Amino acid sequence: MKKLLLILLAVFSLSASSQIVVTHFNAEWNDPNKVSYIGKLTDCDIVYVDIAKSPKIQEKHNIIIVPTVVIFKDGEEVKRFQADISFSMKATRKEMQGVIDELLMSDF
Repeated sequence: MKKLLLILLAVFSLSASSQIVVTHFNAEWNDPNKVSYIGKLTDCDIVYVDIAKSPKIQEKHNIIIVPTVVIFKDGEEVKRFQADISFSMKATRKEMQGVIDELLMSDF
């Protein structure tokens, strides 16, 4: 019974993580200011968009400064973190992971 519960929990966590997408908008010219910890976020899919190469996506999501990190759930924007005027992200990994964790818990 415990094995079945663990398997079901694992399957559920995999399907839940695909509902949350973290999109890291940046540009090659701003690479020194990329969000270095973005790949360490858990329970989400991570997408990188170079706004210089994808101006239509930049416009669609109203990206005005890089880096910008947008957290989506089921395709809808939930939270946006933007760099300051020096093009440097001040939001921490803990803050972003906190939003992801809250979104996961809201499903229960």
